[in-house]
Amino acid sequence: MQMPVELKIPKAVLFDLDGTLVDSSLDLGAAVDVMREKRGLRPLGAEHYREVCGAGARGLLRLAFDMSPDHDLYDSMKHEFFDLYQSKLTEQTDFFADIPELLTALMGKGLHWGVVTNKMERFTTPLTKNYPLFGLSKAVVSGDTTAHSKPHPEPLLEAARRMGLSPLECWYVGDDHRDMLAAKAAGMVGVAALYGYIGGGEPIESWGADLHIKRPLELLNYL
Repeated sequence: MQMPVELKIPKAVLFDLDGTLVDSSLDLGAAVDVMREKRGLRPLGAEHYREVCGAGARGLLRLAFDMSPDHDLYDSMKHEFFDLYQSKLTEQTDFFADIPELLTALMGKGLHWGVVTNKMERFTTPLTKNYPLFGLSKAVVSGDTTAHSKPHPEPLLEAARRMGLSPLECWYVGDDHRDMLAAKAAGMVGVAALYGYIGGGEPIESWGADLHIKRPLELLNYL
């Protein structure tokens, strides 16, 4: 596949975590279903939550309990969810198909790779330490590493700084509109991962992504 003329081969590729590198939907859904069962409600099943996993606790609690952040009990429910999710963090979470092969191929081409996620470091650190492949990444930036989270560009800029690169030398791959907004604001090429959670909201065509990939290994076609 021919590279669009305006895009240059990067020196590094940054990735969102949940919905892009790893599928954590089963563990996230299982945690919120425990909350439903504790309240006498039937579990919905982890797959029921898949599309809202990209929105984190806000999306999961909205779907499970029709609860928004302005609800009086939202903060206590959110922290209960966090504790339950932390206890299940890597029970069913794993890389999406072909992600290990993609990361290995990037390194084989001499490209660095890293992670920029809105997931709090409380979860990011133990999750990534559970999978040895993450030990080869050049940067892992969590949602609370900087003063801002995506769609603000600062987490992406921090990852570029940690790798000693200009943002213009990096691409960012993610499965959410916020990822593409952050990439654009940081001056990076934005790649929409259509195999991820995606969810509702704005049509993908409106995200402003520079590239779209339906499977992880499709990224190599542009490199």
